[in-house]
Amino acid sequence: MTLGDLHEGIFAPLEEALTQVEPALEMAEIARIVSVGNGVADVAGFTDLHADELLIFTGGVMGIASSIGTDRAGVIVLGASEGLRPGDPVRRTGRVADVPVGAGLVGRVVDALGRPLDGPAAIEDAHRLPIERPAPPIMHRAPVQVPLQTGIKAVDAAIPVGRGQRELILGDRQTGKTAIAVDAILNQRDTGVVSIYCAVGQRASAVARVIRSLREGGAMERTIVVVASGEDAPGLQFVAPYAATSMAEHLMAQGRDVLIVYDDLTRHARAYRELSLLLRRPPGREAYPGDIFYIHSRLLERATQLREDHGGGSLTALPVVETQAQNIAAYIPTNLISITDGQIYLSPRLFEKGHLPAIDIGTSVSRVGGKVQLPAFRAVAGSLRLMYAQFEELETFARFGTQLDAETRRKLTRGLRVREVLKQREHDHIPVPEQIAALLAATEGLFDDLAPDDVAEAEATVRRVVREEAPEICAGIAGGDRLEEADREALLRVMRAALSDPKAEAGDGDA
Repeated sequence: MTLGDLHEGIFAPLEEALTQVEPALEMAEIARIVSVGNGVADVAGFTDLHADELLIFTGGVMGIASSIGTDRAGVIVLGASEGLRPGDPVRRTGRVADVPVGAGLVGRVVDALGRPLDGPAAIEDAHRLPIERPAPPIMHRAPVQVPLQTGIKAVDAAIPVGRGQRELILGDRQTGKTAIAVDAILNQRDTGVVSIYCAVGQRASAVARVIRSLREGGAMERTIVVVASGEDAPGLQFVAPYAATSMAEHLMAQGRDVLIVYDDLTRHARAYRELSLLLRRPPGREAYPGDIFYIHSRLLERATQLREDHGGGSLTALPVVETQAQNIAAYIPTNLISITDGQIYLSPRLFEKGHLPAIDIGTSVSRVGGKVQLPAFRAVAGSLRLMYAQFEELETFARFGTQLDAETRRKLTRGLRVREVLKQREHDHIPVPEQIAALLAATEGLFDDLAPDDVAEAEATVRRVVREEAPEICAGIAGGDRLEEADREALLRVMRAALSDPKAEAGDGDA
């Protein structure tokens, strides 16, 4: 047997088999845990480590490299840290913290890392994006001009929100902040807007109520719910808003309109402060100085309306913040007011009086304003804020028992009826034409002769009769047509006839 025959018979098959065997060993840089705290860990042993790089602890627990020093690094643990021990290995992944994104997330409930919480089914058709991404450049942005209707009269008429805007919702505890945000999501049922509700530091029971409201309102199939509850690690609470925003940005890049609610950023700031203390950052950094402004500004700057040549999508942000004793000049509310394009303030004083939603029109503002309102809204509600502010001043003055002239009494009477019209039940979403009809009736004095307790029934009658007897005008209003004088007079004529007819009754469900 020759040497060539030996090679062909023995060595050649062996070489072919070896080429088909995948390497069994994988090179990985491994460090060790030095110490573990509540939600953080110190690790040592890495020769190379990137900021915000994703690390893996024993048992698959993830972490983010945060405070990187010369010989060790502080790591934010994204999960339970109770099972971690000093000396346990830590592996690098070579990638920054990221989350799955894609249409497969719509209709799902996930945690801050994009892992499903609503069942074992995996997320379909998902790829990954970093949770921290640069905001779109100025030259990629378009003016905010398209309205985002909330279905809430006080908001759509006096504090309008546009697609691509950042509108802050603030107020004391239990004043209805979450209800405003959830109603805004529910009202996008037929608009094509995809919504994201990001719960940060909320009780699990409160998040469950929101999810139930979304399911009952038929909005869950076009909503992503991102949950980092108060029981989760502070690291998960900190990254949740950024992860939710990356999910929204992916949809925006595809030309879709997205509404995102951060509920709430007060708890987000507290989670960051806790992490700063645990990571032993320099004194003062954890006490709400510029760090808090930075983490919120780099989050909210990602909301925008893109130009058509860059996809034409939009991301509208409704951040929620909690105030203490009506102090809107506190550090975190002041920061967010300066970052956002306006605020919806909910007053505990109005809440206690039963004026729901408890929106203080005088303190609330939209810096985009009438630019995003439908033309018919501007024609009817253009002077609503001024008229309501004058009414509140007169109401305060009248409490002193001073003799009032006839004109002042007339303004007080009308202002009281306008206030009654602005009241609205939770989850009662009113179409734009019916909102305009109700406001037109109130501002033109059609309700002046009614007792305040009878205004709600009269408003329901007005809404019903306009919907049934003036469908062409309603369709024009919804389509963006101007409210011409002839249409205005036609609506007033129909409404006066309905209110003067003693047989006119509100339709079921309209009260």
